[in-house]
Amino acid sequence: MPKLIVATSNPGKLREMQAYLSGSSWELSLKPAELDVDETGTTFATNACLKASEVAIALNEWAIADDSGLQVDALNGAPGIYSARYADTDKARIDRLLQELADFPEPHQRQAQFVCAVAVARPDGTIVAQAEGICRGEILTAPRGVDGFGYDPIFYVPSKQLAFAEMSVETKRSISHRGIAFGIITQKLAEIAAGE
Repeated sequence: MPKLIVATSNPGKLREMQAYLSGSSWELSLKPAELDVDETGTTFATNACLKASEVAIALNEWAIADDSGLQVDALNGAPGIYSARYADTDKARIDRLLQELADFPEPHQRQAQFVCAVAVARPDGTIVAQAEGICRGEILTAPRGVDGFGYDPIFYVPSKQLAFAEMSVETKRSISHRGIAFGIITQKLAEIAAGE
């Protein structure tokens, strides 16, 4: 079974990737905590490639990385690549975003999308597979639901009439930006494993 290093030291993210890639023939493991990669890219895709490539080279192993975040149309795409750094806690990030959208009360003024970019690198750092998933929705005026994390309580998907934080794991996985991106990358990983 080929080994794939997940370019994160977050065990929660590892579990999430293991769930998405459960049918694959790759064995996933976390990168060492002391191996840090600066996210200096200006797009989600650039940051995912940067993380996958640097971890692959440092460990001489196959590596996978993702970068994701929320883009709000009325805020010109903010918080974007700074989604996780928008404030110190999930609650503070949500509060800041709701404050910034206070002058935009109508749903059509609160259009947004979650984006997830995933990249896979060979042990020499070459990027051999990339995928991007996008889920469109809108920002609620107040949090709803108790599941999920990050901006999930305020990200509403009209076609499901639910916020991400109100969805079952299966529903969220089937329509989310991450679910879409990992659906594509799973296919590519299968092709890579078959060629190895």
